[in-house]
Amino acid sequence: MKDAIGHAISDFYTKGKADDIIIQTNYTEDEHLSPAYFFRTGKEMPLIEKTALKLSFGKILDVGAAAGSHSLLVQERGLDVTALEKSALAAEVMKNRGIKKVVCTDLFHFHEKEFDTILILMNGTGIGGTIKGLNKMLMHLKSLLAIKGQILIDSSDISYLFYENDGSRWVDLSNDKYYGEMKYNVTYKNITSGFNWLFVDFDTLRALTEAIGLKCERIMRGTHHDYLARLFL
Repeated sequence: MKDAIGHAISDFYTKGKADDIIIQTNYTEDEHLSPAYFFRTGKEMPLIEKTALKLSFGKILDVGAAAGSHSLLVQERGLDVTALEKSALAAEVMKNRGIKKVVCTDLFHFHEKEFDTILILMNGTGIGGTIKGLNKMLMHLKSLLAIKGQILIDSSDISYLFYENDGSRWVDLSNDKYYGEMKYNVTYKNITSGFNWLFVDFDTLRALTEAIGLKCERIMRGTHHDYLARLFL
């Protein structure tokens, strides 16, 4: 599988600079993301991520850890954190940055249990890809939780994309396919990765979590249709 983001992270770490990542989706085109974004300090992170890190406790799993910026911050607090990342390139960067526990594998191949906090940030629901995939992911994350553990996950309600200034809609949000299911093509230099990515509104997330026996509360709202949720037994 081509790993555009992993190559961008690796280049930025080793060279101190890297070309922008170009993002194309079924709704948007030619969005630019600097690889520096994966190396943000705590001060540079949005309030949603700062809040999630502040609420983290105990034995922690950081899912989709990328360059490890969240893992580093909780590790610096003396907490036991495992950084989980399927990109071998990104995982190597995290090891070089000093993260003590790095596991390079897909989430569904990871079965260590009894985590007090599972972090899944930077639109954590995206990893699910689709509503069906998110349901599968949530059930797997539930199996990794300690009895009094929590999952801290963020996402956005992107329904605003489909409204005109006069309030009319240019797409039917009630069709069979959930509107937050997006197709991404991410390009770095000559490497392109394609994958599904999911944005989910809070009410849909809560319905999914309650259906599998988890409680769900919205911790906070962000500045642009985004939110942080806490899932727990």
